[in-house]
Amino acid sequence: MLRIAVAGVTGRMGKIIVEAIFKSEEAVLGAASVRANSQHLEEEVGGFCGLPSQDVYAVDNFADALDDFDVLIDFTSPAATMHHLEICLSGKKKMVIGTTGFSDEQKSAIQAASNEIPIVFAPNMSVGVNLCLKLLDQAARVIGEDSDIEIIEAHHRHKKDAPSGTALRMGEVVADALGRNLDDVAVYGREGQIGERDKNTIGFESIRAGDIVGDHTVLFAGDGERIEITHKSNSRMTYAAGSVKAALFIQNQKSGLYDMQDVLGL
Repeated sequence: MLRIAVAGVTGRMGKIIVEAIFKSEEAVLGAASVRANSQHLEEEVGGFCGLPSQDVYAVDNFADALDDFDVLIDFTSPAATMHHLEICLSGKKKMVIGTTGFSDEQKSAIQAASNEIPIVFAPNMSVGVNLCLKLLDQAARVIGEDSDIEIIEAHHRHKKDAPSGTALRMGEVVADALGRNLDDVAVYGREGQIGERDKNTIGFESIRAGDIVGDHTVLFAGDGERIEITHKSNSRMTYAAGSVKAALFIQNQKSGLYDMQDVLGL
């Protein structure tokens, strides 16, 4: 039985990942972390997650629980994730990273760490989103050169990074299929007298409102027709279940950097 550690179990994703592990027949909760000043420190995790007892007590440092887990799932913040990465490196533990908003330097550190431990690193763990990435690659190759391409994403008011990691990954997939570098062609929002649209650009628009879990649409607009590939999330459980699937996948992998396309065999 795979033992999974969950970072930030009092957060929006943390509690749902614990629930996804509870529902799994192949994994158990091995460890869970909270902030050092949390009222739930050293409390039994199932109790404050609204689940039956997991017989796991919250810690504020995974270094104290290295013997209790095999894989760490992390959907926290870039700084916290990098700290947890160092702990996993020291203990030779596997890692699933769903955190977004990393700097290029932090992404390079994750890449370097994957030379020593296996890591699944994906901005979105949803099966549906990753199927959309496959469809976007195909669409871009067929109609991308003849289309204006725009990516519109919407999330809840608490999301801190924009565009979302998923939107950026969608842009990377489309740009790669067209032989473009996203850094060179991305346009983030528009305002004022911007002039005529450059046909090679890929536009991004971000909406932050209410409790939207996550909506993404990629628009391929040509003359006389347009194609929209859309994914809408109604529950964070889609991400949580995907992260558990990723943890089960990576338990048998050698060191390396994997994504959800690898996990799903796409």
